[in-house]
Amino acid sequence: MSGGAKSSADYLKWEAEQPEDKLRTMGRKALIPYGLYLAKGFISAHLAEQTGFTEEDLSLLWESLLQMFEHDRSASKGLMSVREPLVIFKHVGTDTDAVQRAQQAKLGCAPAHKLFELIEVKKRDGVSAPRSFSDYRITFKKSQSPKGVEVGFAYSEDGKPVIKGALREEWEVK
Repeated sequence: MSGGAKSSADYLKWEAEQPEDKLRTMGRKALIPYGLYLAKGFISAHLAEQTGFTEEDLSLLWESLLQMFEHDRSASKGLMSVREPLVIFKHVGTDTDAVQRAQQAKLGCAPAHKLFELIEVKKRDGVSAPRSFSDYRITFKKSQSPKGVEVGFAYSEDGKPVIKGALREEWEVK
């Protein structure tokens, strides 16, 4: 393809103009030049208690999420990577009584959708077609964190998850 496609529409136009026998390959690979995906997950305190889910299990979960694409590379998937950090919201409660605080933590101190709204992802000004992670501005609205919820950030260090209380990346913190 001379000049290269500038968009998927360019590629589709080029493909339609080619003789069918020139397009035979082992498989077809559609190309998305860059995609940024957001994943959200939950751990139910009640179900964790019932199943015997431990802090060690939680650490293994963070480790697997941070490394989930590192051992599953393939030409058909391109380069998929987890961008650190994982943002972890932990309900800890607010009551001065330990039993009440533990109960508050189990029930949750803020609805999940409110916590997810603390993270904002936007294209940077002047970027029309993002091609890298740096084409986005990520903001953490720390000042709006609800009481009774601790926020941690999981990074991979020497292949193991490390939870920090502060961001070390170039995220904007409000």
